[in-house]
Amino acid sequence: MAIAMKNSKAPRRSRSGSATGRQKLAVAKSSGATFPKVAAELAEIGKGFYARGWVLGTSGNFSAVMAREPLRLVITSTGLDKGRLTPTQFLEIDNAANVVQGDGRPSAEALLHLAIARGLDVGAILHTHSVWSTVLSGSHASQGGIALEGFEMLKGLEGVRTHKHREWLPILENSQDMIELGERVSKILRESPGIHGFLLKEHGLYTWGAGLQEAKRHVEILEFLMEVLVRSGAAQSA
Repeated sequence: MAIAMKNSKAPRRSRSGSATGRQKLAVAKSSGATFPKVAAELAEIGKGFYARGWVLGTSGNFSAVMAREPLRLVITSTGLDKGRLTPTQFLEIDNAANVVQGDGRPSAEALLHLAIARGLDVGAILHTHSVWSTVLSGSHASQGGIALEGFEMLKGLEGVRTHKHREWLPILENSQDMIELGERVSKILRESPGIHGFLLKEHGLYTWGAGLQEAKRHVEILEFLMEVLVRSGAAQSA
């Protein structure tokens, strides 16, 4: 296994992180998904992440793409206890993060979800704030990211077929200026095709998938591997 090597390159695959992302999203759109159904699925995923300690306090936010033209996302309202999420606490927003359905207001980080949805052909975007991502994104920020290699769990990432795969998790400097940060997110997605996620320094993980279950699986895989690095001491010895 290896971690944190400067200027590492991600393997080139489709912009979605999945060779079949576009097809899967098309299937999801034709399956009769509705705002209430998607909100209920996101609420269950969020409560599960809370139970694992990945979105404590009011941290984390979750979204799903409901439409592409025009772009519409279902996303969590701001300031919520993710352990008690309900479907009524989700909003539908447009391409400018304006609320078009639901009560409340989206987090400022909705602009990052929109940047990812514009840049990649994905159906869901999930953001967690675990201890592991906070520690690693802080200790490896100067190296530009963390490389994960040699782990069997990597095969849980869409399109990965071998434990020898090298997964690069870029680390971006955090900012309260979400417009500027969204521009940097768009840039890293263009420059690192094939990645499955990125980290914000001392903040947390963003990952995505063709649908909700794929995005959830990517969170589980990446959080597992980051925990392994911290617990094993491999991060400190790199």
